[in-house]
Amino acid sequence: MSQFKIAPSILAADYANFATELKRVEASGAEYVHIDIMDGQFVPNISFGAGVVAAMRKHSKLIFDCHLMVVDPERYVDEFAQAGADIITIHVEATTHIHGALQKIKAAGMQAGVVINPGTPVEALIPVLDLVDQVLIMTVNPGFGGQAFIPEMVEKIKRVAQLRQEKGLDFDIEVDGGIDDKSIKATKDAGANVFVAGSYAFNGDLNERVATLKKAIEA
Repeated sequence: MSQFKIAPSILAADYANFATELKRVEASGAEYVHIDIMDGQFVPNISFGAGVVAAMRKHSKLIFDCHLMVVDPERYVDEFAQAGADIITIHVEATTHIHGALQKIKAAGMQAGVVINPGTPVEALIPVLDLVDQVLIMTVNPGFGGQAFIPEMVEKIKRVAQLRQEKGLDFDIEVDGGIDDKSIKATKDAGANVFVAGSYAFNGDLNERVATLKKAIEA
């Protein structure tokens, strides 16, 4: 596990000005930019695909943390690798071949992450924990920004952190959904170290919001 990282979600940014928004994220001191890919099937919303990621890549050297909320994500691994993704995180609920899909991400030269939704037990992660660089615990139901943090997910974060220690593994624990200056402290104390912030980060001064999140982590 590495240091704490803030990952503003571009889903909450101005879609007509991604180049400018990426520069704002860089200037804020955030370590990642979180990119939500939605297909309208796994989740009801549709966002954007690898072509948009490739276009954004030309304007930023940030770590692109691509969260694929799509059915059968293994179909798109090579496409996102070519687009410039650094991390691809996929849902255990989205494929019947989660182990093979994660292997494919690693083989394509990217970091591999695995995600569980609020209604999925932590036990679903156990068979693939030794494969991943990142575990993402959804702290809202996926598909739309602006939702309220689900406090019961804190226990899941603690359980994943416990499994990491018991198994002697080294992966980041990421949280996504309703993260603000209040909920970030509870998730950090539970063991998370990568924090996705969408509405909170962009609905205000981005520099101030990222600084506030970092201060809340340190408090």
